[in-house]
Amino acid sequence: MEPRINLYANAVGAKLGKRFASVGVAVQQSGLPKSLLELVELRASQINGCGFCADAHTKELAAAGEPAVRINLVATWRESTVFTEPEQAALALTEEGTRLADASPGVSDETWSLVRKHYDEDEAAALVYAIALINAANRLGVITKTKGGSYEPGTFEKIAN
Repeated sequence: MEPRINLYANAVGAKLGKRFASVGVAVQQSGLPKSLLELVELRASQINGCGFCADAHTKELAAAGEPAVRINLVATWRESTVFTEPEQAALALTEEGTRLADASPGVSDETWSLVRKHYDEDEAAALVYAIALINAANRLGVITKTKGGSYEPGTFEKIAN
């Protein structure tokens, strides 16, 4: 099945996409480790069912040298021993921040405390933006029915530049 629309082939879509990607560049430049951001983005993409984004972040993690076991266990991170405490805090925030409609009261105080235990104010801000941005990207992928499988590592950086 073909995507409903290629947002980058459309003049308005491409203009908006470039600005959208520039926010992603700012998040990447925040100082948070690239691997952490990719893990967060992969987990949100799995929850949201965005095949294109799951494909992209899986491949970006592999291209960056992330071990396959960590990539494969992102979906079951709570039952895994391969993630650090700071990564677990970020993944918990990702899940709660992604499942807002499913969870009450949203992001728990316990999760936020764990995030603040491991991340300073700037890092926490960047993490919140990363989670919000990937959720928006997932919605773009799902709405347009953009399928996974064809992503080439480094593509997001090219789009942003």
